[in-house]
Amino acid sequence: MTDTTCHMSISLDGFVAGPEQSLENPLGLRGREIHGWHIGDERATDADHTAAGWLMRPRGAYVMGRNMFGPVRGEWDAEWRGWWGPEPPYRAPVFVLTHYAHDPIEMEGGTTFHFVDGFETAYAQACAAAGAGGVDIAGGASTVRQALAANVIDEFILDIVPVLLGSGERIFDGLETFDFEPVEVLHSPIATHIRYRRSR
Repeated sequence: MTDTTCHMSISLDGFVAGPEQSLENPLGLRGREIHGWHIGDERATDADHTAAGWLMRPRGAYVMGRNMFGPVRGEWDAEWRGWWGPEPPYRAPVFVLTHYAHDPIEMEGGTTFHFVDGFETAYAQACAAAGAGGVDIAGGASTVRQALAANVIDEFILDIVPVLLGSGERIFDGLETFDFEPVEVLHSPIATHIRYRRSR
């Protein structure tokens, strides 16, 4: 069975992205505040660097939502190729959830974006593509909720950042259980990193 991971930064009030995602604000308004621990906050410590290593470890395939791939809504903008420039960090197949058909996009460095309708279909294709490399549920909030509801995540890492966003995208809304137990906790002045494994 494919080992499936998910790694998300979250505010104290439960948001993984701010509201009003746009080209200027890929993570929504104030969304960058929950990612400082790995994108340049000078207060970052060895704990944050270790957690960043967890975040960036190579995986065999990825599943992400359309909102994580870009700000385009409705029919696709033919020019849009993701937030990450010509060489995204994934270097593996990425399966993007969308109701709108799109041909695969091959990028430099080994990343190919595939566009798939439905979480179950995308996850099955990711498992087939990943082989022994494992699958990562890359986000955003809706995709993680679907993965949690489907009970496919084996390791779930939360980076809890001491900020309050007040609004935005949540990952736990509508879920009634959290069948994970903590196996490792790291902390710094800017984040608490909790690594959970599925308990059943």
